[in-house]
Amino acid sequence: MSVRTRFAPSPTGFLHIGGARTALFNLLYARRLKGSFILRIEDTDVARSTNESIQAILDGMEWLGLVWDEGPFFQSQRFDEYRKFAYELLEKGLVYRCYCTPDELEARREAALKEGRPPMYDGRCRARTDTPEKPFALRFKVPPGSTSFKDEIKGYISFDNSTIEDLIILRSDGTPTYNFCVVVDDATMDITHVIRGDDHINNTPKQMFLYKALGHELPIFAHLPMILGSDKTRLSKRHGATSVMAYKEMGYLPHALVNYLARLGWSAGDQEIFSMEELIEKFSLESVGKSSGVFNPEKLLWLNQHYIKNSTPEELAPLLLPFWKDLGVDASADKRLVPIVKTLQERARTLKELSEHSMFYFRERVDYDPKAAEKFLNADSSGLLQELTERLSALPSFSVPEIEAVFNALLEEKGLKLGKLAQPVRVALTGTTVSPGIFETLAAMGREMALKRLKDALDFIGKRAAAQ
Repeated sequence: MSVRTRFAPSPTGFLHIGGARTALFNLLYARRLKGSFILRIEDTDVARSTNESIQAILDGMEWLGLVWDEGPFFQSQRFDEYRKFAYELLEKGLVYRCYCTPDELEARREAALKEGRPPMYDGRCRARTDTPEKPFALRFKVPPGSTSFKDEIKGYISFDNSTIEDLIILRSDGTPTYNFCVVVDDATMDITHVIRGDDHINNTPKQMFLYKALGHELPIFAHLPMILGSDKTRLSKRHGATSVMAYKEMGYLPHALVNYLARLGWSAGDQEIFSMEELIEKFSLESVGKSSGVFNPEKLLWLNQHYIKNSTPEELAPLLLPFWKDLGVDASADKRLVPIVKTLQERARTLKELSEHSMFYFRERVDYDPKAAEKFLNADSSGLLQELTERLSALPSFSVPEIEAVFNALLEEKGLKLGKLAQPVRVALTGTTVSPGIFETLAAMGREMALKRLKDALDFIGKRAAAQ
């Protein structure tokens, strides 16, 4: 049988970092072994499952490029299937009717805790043969002895069955429980490898009982260590436990996040940067670490900067449109976008940062930093700016080589270094002393806006001189 993995999120919230990594590892494992990756939505918790959460999960996976081969399947549409299997186990004598009410169960648990006993179900309905006309749940008879399995990441794990209570597989209202649904789905969907977070380890022996009861072969289990925050505690929102789509809104590129998640608990030598093809080629469960990964926002930021820097401006420009829109700029019809992006992508860490740093290209006019204007927009620079404006106006093509040639000729005639001219121009164009290369900035801004900015600066110098 070919390899079949699955990602089975519960739609009670967004797709977070831990879930995305689990989905990624399942996808990579299936792809490397030419198998199938299945998406299943575990929405049996009707009270907490929402359509919004389902859509958020699908959106997150699609944005990350985690394309599933089958599904999404919804557990809420398979209730009849679960009930059928539950009653087959009842007929085989492997489960029994439990007539205990929730209030009775809670009272016994509280009593057990007070007496220092484990708050487990005491099995009092196990031997009942009567069938009173009252609601009942179906409980699985946990066998005596112990249960062991080999985890592909953790190694051998063993449980004493006496510590596991007879688990409910069908509630008294007829709804199936999590562990039973998971097993029925994994068995009937021929899942060969269950790769999931290690918070599910305690569920594994219960699910093993059910696999055997249903007559299905056990899958291979692999439990991924949890992701910790930078303070080595459980990942919190402050440390990155937020929606995957929130990273999109913060200006991260999807493959930067995929690359980071892949390295969060898995390694292939010292290599840090991976294409999706390389991840598929190199991924293995044997290379997944046994200890928890630590979420490092700075490392993710570094990776994102790498991917922005190595993307083409043509790729980045459309991705920046919503960020510019949030800043009040409709840049969709602006023909300058590619050269604008090219001037800024080298240093930008996120798309959001790039969009914010680019705003001087779109404003009608810029506000001058007072210190910058005092130092560079004055009588000393006025003549230079005037002559430069005239020469730039006469250029047949407003390109980087031609702009650079004008600067070089003017500086050579005046016997000046580039900074003497570039800094006043920079302040005139951007309002500050910091910008990308001055020739590239002028060309990206375009002839019309660049000349207007220079003329505005000359007007500013003139007005200030008159006022003094």
